[in-house]
Amino acid sequence: MRTITLEEHFISPGFLAGPGREFTERLRSSGPRGAKICEQLQDLGDGRIADMDAARIDVQVLSLNSPGVEQADAAEQISISRESNDFLAEAVKKNPKRFAAFASLPVAAPEQAAEELDRRVRQQGFKGTLINGHTRGRYLDDKFFWPILERADALNVPIYLHPTVPPKAVVDAQFGGFAPPVSAVFASAGWGWHIETAVHLIRMILGGVFDRYPKLQVVIGHLGEGIPFMLPRLHKNLPTEMTRLARPLGAYLRENVHYTFGGFNFPATFLDLLLEVGVDRIMFSVDYPYGSMTEARAFLEQLPLSPADRERIAHGNAEKLFGL
Repeated sequence: MRTITLEEHFISPGFLAGPGREFTERLRSSGPRGAKICEQLQDLGDGRIADMDAARIDVQVLSLNSPGVEQADAAEQISISRESNDFLAEAVKKNPKRFAAFASLPVAAPEQAAEELDRRVRQQGFKGTLINGHTRGRYLDDKFFWPILERADALNVPIYLHPTVPPKAVVDAQFGGFAPPVSAVFASAGWGWHIETAVHLIRMILGGVFDRYPKLQVVIGHLGEGIPFMLPRLHKNLPTEMTRLARPLGAYLRENVHYTFGGFNFPATFLDLLLEVGVDRIMFSVDYPYGSMTEARAFLEQLPLSPADRERIAHGNAEKLFGL
């Protein structure tokens, strides 16, 4: 069975020296596992492919690691996006059967971001873009960013909406007051990342993004960032009479959004997502190198699915959406 994973990360030299410096230093100092992850993030060659082979992963669609460029100033976003995309394009060129690419974009400069996306998709075959959450507290429902959405829609490529830490005021108000390690995890991988991403996506819907660009597709990870559990509640309590949207809220979540695993190898959570959105909206992922490719592959194999549905999730849906 062919497998394609979609939330798989790397770091470029420019990112390492620039907006990723603090993140990587913190990761390295966290212990042997953190140091190993830093090594794996920098490897877009034989070591990564050997890990893929061992876990029977055929293709990774690669993206610049969080926090990406989104919290940098516009000039640095432009330079680091270009550098990281060049670095990634070269890696894909060397191993085109094993790697594909999501572009990093200078979202603080939307017109330049749209042109960067256009160039990477048309000239180098990039499969879309991954955007790491808000940009200094501004979300993609803000019309300031809509040139990016318009270009993605015109190119018929998806936007992968990846978590980032909530804005500082939110972190201080909602996640502070505990021991620093507790607050840090509470605001990120323990809770804040996922709720932040869910809120971002719902803002895009309520802000009319998908009424303006009805063909636009967004991908979110981690089995839906908590949205599937809340989908019926959102659908019921935000009716079109209130939102003035063209469709019910649940329709956008089932027709404009795709969902990946991204390290959430949880059977009950998966089944909830499957029941809410259907098999054609779900795609396999690992969240490498943070997640284990071997464990993710085993989880995929054990899901209570028909062989045809397992094939859709393992590779078929991604092939269709990304033209892989």
